[in-house]
Amino acid sequence: MKIAVAGTGYVGLVTAVCNAEMGHDVICTDIDKNKVDMLKRGISPIFEQDLQELMQKNSKRLTYTIDYKLAYKDAEVIFIGVGTPEKKDGSANLTYVYNVAKQIAESIENNCIVVIKSTVPIGTNDKVEKLIQDNVKHDIAVHVVSNPEFLAQGTAIKDTLYASRIVIGIECEYAEKVMREVYKDYDVPILVMDRKSAEMVKYASNDYLALKISYINEIANLCELVGANVENVALGMGYDSRIGNKFLNSGIGYGGSCFPKDTKALHWLANMNDYEIKTIKAAIEVNEQQKLKLIKKAKKYYDNFEGLTVAILGLTFKPGTDDLREAPSLVNIPILLEDGAIIKAFDPVGVDNFKESMKNSDIAGLDRISYYDNIDETVKDADICFIFTEWNEIKNYDVEKFGDLMKKAIVLDGRNCFKLSQMENANIEYSSIGRN
Repeated sequence: MKIAVAGTGYVGLVTAVCNAEMGHDVICTDIDKNKVDMLKRGISPIFEQDLQELMQKNSKRLTYTIDYKLAYKDAEVIFIGVGTPEKKDGSANLTYVYNVAKQIAESIENNCIVVIKSTVPIGTNDKVEKLIQDNVKHDIAVHVVSNPEFLAQGTAIKDTLYASRIVIGIECEYAEKVMREVYKDYDVPILVMDRKSAEMVKYASNDYLALKISYINEIANLCELVGANVENVALGMGYDSRIGNKFLNSGIGYGGSCFPKDTKALHWLANMNDYEIKTIKAAIEVNEQQKLKLIKKAKKYYDNFEGLTVAILGLTFKPGTDDLREAPSLVNIPILLEDGAIIKAFDPVGVDNFKESMKNSDIAGLDRISYYDNIDETVKDADICFIFTEWNEIKNYDVEKFGDLMKKAIVLDGRNCFKLSQMENANIEYSSIGRN
């Protein structure tokens, strides 16, 4: 089929590449000319496992352009995969979605299906369909479908090609027929429902996982107080099939492009309907506090960080991605700098994005940050070490080197990267989450 995709971020580009892998002809459009030029050269603008390889493999079925009229003109199916960033009040900013909808209305010349992949509040598909139908320039039929994504950064390709399910929200049989044709070669369960339910599935799923993370972090905090081990607790919980063992790893909170934004959006949506989802509100509050866990632990060793050298291991919000959105590093490093710390930072792929995020900030003391491409140099002569991301490079690090290289071997592990047995005989002051 002839498929167009609006947006070449995580959602848009992965959607495009995976559909090309399944044999469709896909044209991608984006407003960022530099990004489009990179894509034309076969270079992925985002770090994602297997993405660039699949781009290059399917290059004959993938086209990239900044000309949205060209992209939409003859498309049978148009996927909208643009961002829906969080507004200051916690609601989703739908400006990009609506702009694309207007462009589609003025460009399409044949009957087509418009598919909203972006995470949008319940009822948005209805509004987009009306907007397009009110502004379409030709006498053609346009149907809007809700088709939320459930990919995780770092495993986005796998999550798309071998998804747990494909959810399709439709309001007519013709749209269902076309969408089944799009996904006919995906060996994945297809769930067809009304559009509003499909929109809600996305929020309900992401927010439940965020709840689970915040819950186990609360349990971890209590474990520290009473002398229990959260890993043993999670193990015992995970054997219950009603609970499952996923998302029971305690740490310093969730981040990324989905959980923080989607919990706040659902909380806002409920408030707009004179309702409060107390569990979601609690998850948001717990997560914000959890990000500061290591700073609080550090106060046991130092009253302040003035003149101290602090090693930071991990900048991204999770391993396998260069994404820093809502990463604990973005909260903690400014606090450390404000308190006078000297920062030495390591991350396998996130340094450039971190520098870019800091460049446009008004944070004082950025000249006191140095970046390193290995852990040895990062921890050398440090007074304390914070671990924010569980990269394999960190998990596989020889812990004896902390004692050998650091000025004071104090390691605060926000992701429980190391087994306690590793630390028993090491000459290190080690503190993790939910384990004594």
